[in-house]
Amino acid sequence: MNINRIIETQIKAKIGKGKTIIVVGPRQVGKTTLIKKIIRNEDHLFLDGDDPTIRNLLANANTEQLKSIIGTYKTVFIDEAQRIENIGLTLKIITDQFKTVQLFASGSSAFELHNKINEPLTGRKWEYHLFPISWKELEDAIGFVKATQQLELRILYGMYPDVINNIGQETEVLKQLANSYLYKDILAFGGIRKPDLLEKLLQALALQIGNEVSYNELSQLLGIDKNTVSTYIDILEKAFVVFRLKSFSKNLRNEIKTNQKIYFCDTGIRNTVIGNFNPLNLRQDKGALWENFLISERIKKLHYENSLAKSYFWRTVQQQEIDYVEEEAEKIRGYEIKWSTKVKIKTPKLFTETYKTETIVLNHENFRVFL
Repeated sequence: MNINRIIETQIKAKIGKGKTIIVVGPRQVGKTTLIKKIIRNEDHLFLDGDDPTIRNLLANANTEQLKSIIGTYKTVFIDEAQRIENIGLTLKIITDQFKTVQLFASGSSAFELHNKINEPLTGRKWEYHLFPISWKELEDAIGFVKATQQLELRILYGMYPDVINNIGQETEVLKQLANSYLYKDILAFGGIRKPDLLEKLLQALALQIGNEVSYNELSQLLGIDKNTVSTYIDILEKAFVVFRLKSFSKNLRNEIKTNQKIYFCDTGIRNTVIGNFNPLNLRQDKGALWENFLISERIKKLHYENSLAKSYFWRTVQQQEIDYVEEEAEKIRGYEIKWSTKVKIKTPKLFTETYKTETIVLNHENFRVFL
C-alpha cells in the first residue's frame, strides 16, 4: 500500500536551501522509503551506513576523499548515518564545501545521532522526525470508511508500515520488529549492560500506561536504584519507544505538580511487550490502550503541524483528573478519553472553572476531531 507521508511536502520545500536534510525516527517507519521517493528522479549517490565498507570510507573522511566519493553527484543520501564514526563532521564538510550538493541523511537511533550531529551541524541542517503511520496518513490513503473499519486492528497492532501492509501476519511482524528495534538497537547504542532489566522495565511500563509512574516503585520492583531507572527511561524515550506526559499545574495548591505518565509511541509495540493481542472486548486494559493510542496519534499530529502546543495530564490530590491537557499560546483545553459512548462522565468543575476552559469527551465515534 502506498501511503503518502505528511512531511514529504515539508522536506521538498527545503531542497536546495544549502542545508543538510535529516530524517530521524525508529527503525522501519519508512525513513529510507520516504527519502528515496523524494529523490527518485534525481541521479543520486546512496551510501548505506549499515555497510562496513561505507562506514570505513566515511569515517574521518577529509575533503579530498569526499570529492572522490561524491564525484559529480548533486544529490547524496547517507542512510543509517548514526552508524558512521564522526558522521557529524563528515556531514559538516559536505554541507560547507560542496555547495551544489543536496545532502540527505537518516538515522534510527536519535540519541546517538543527536550526540554526533548537533554541534557540528549547528545552523546547517533541517531535521524532521518520522513516526509510524499517522491516523491522517492512513485515512488519506485508504479513505474514512476503511480506516474506521480498521480502528480496532490499529489499536491492537499499531501503525508501523509493515504491520499495516501485512494484515493477518501482524504478530509475527511485530515480534521481529521488537527484537531488532527494541533490544538490538537500544542495547547497542544506549550503553545498557543488563538486557533482562530493560525487558522487565518495558513490561512494567507497559502494564502501567494511563497511570502515574513512580521511579521509586520501579526501582524496588527491578532491584536497581532510581537513577538507573531514570537513565533507562530516558534512553527508551530518545529511542522512540516511549514518551512522557508531565502533570499540568498552574494555580492550585492541591494539583499534582511533579508526577508523570509514560505511554508507548506505538500500541502494537506495547502489546508485543506484554504478549497480549486479545480483542478489545476481552481486555481489561481497553481504556488505557485506547488512551495511549489517541494521545500518541495526537503527538504525531502536533509534531507534523509544527505546533507549539504542550501536552500534559491533570490531577489533584483528591483524585480529580483530566486524561489529557493541551496548552498553546496560553489557551488550555482538556480531553477525557473513553472508549464507550455510553459511559457518563462528570468532568471536574475545578479544572473548568480555574482555567476557564472546556473539557471535551472523546470516544471511538468522535475521535477524528482530535486527530
